[in-house]
Amino acid sequence: MTDVATTSPRREATRQKLRDAAAQTFAEVGLDAASVEAICERAGFTRGAFYSNYETKEGLFLDLAGEVARERVGMVRERVAELQREGALAEVAGRALEVVGQIVDTSHEDRAGVLLMSEIRIHALRSPELAAAYLAQEDEMVAGVAQIIAEIADGDALRFRLEPEHAARMLITTWESASVRAVMAGADQDELCRRSNEEVARVAQLLLEAGPAV
Repeated sequence: MTDVATTSPRREATRQKLRDAAAQTFAEVGLDAASVEAICERAGFTRGAFYSNYETKEGLFLDLAGEVARERVGMVRERVAELQREGALAEVAGRALEVVGQIVDTSHEDRAGVLLMSEIRIHALRSPELAAAYLAQEDEMVAGVAQIIAEIADGDALRFRLEPEHAARMLITTWESASVRAVMAGADQDELCRRSNEEVARVAQLLLEAGPAV
């Protein structure tokens, strides 16, 4: 597979269209049922364009999984930057659950996004190569959220009952689990977010307490 860092802008644009098309296709029918032809048709490319960028659809799947992880970490950081501009983090002691809920709301995922992440996980259970990549990407996600949690604690606004890494993993797991249950229940986007935020708030209430950080 071509290294993205050495890929020309035009080639990367092609790869991005393939990833976007694959994300929709994998979410709709799963990796096993998805065909290269269906992905190419959705992206508006030929099979030749596909195979000049990816050796297999599994290679594209793995690349897509990495992109999803990076995007989720990026959205966490963007949300924290927004809260900092609004001055919300400076007043976090009085808004602990609200702010933490906003930070951990990493994906703003719709049904397709939840289905795609579930598809990635199920295949990671069966593929040692994908499992290793998935766990590495998950660790990156946890590390990103943990760093943010640590930065908030350094501001003396909150005391965490767990180390930042453990708190981050618990909050992310809670959000993802609640999202999956909401999709299974047929919830729309608003309901999905509401249920997930409520679950995160319940767990955050157990993890956080106002006061100077220890």
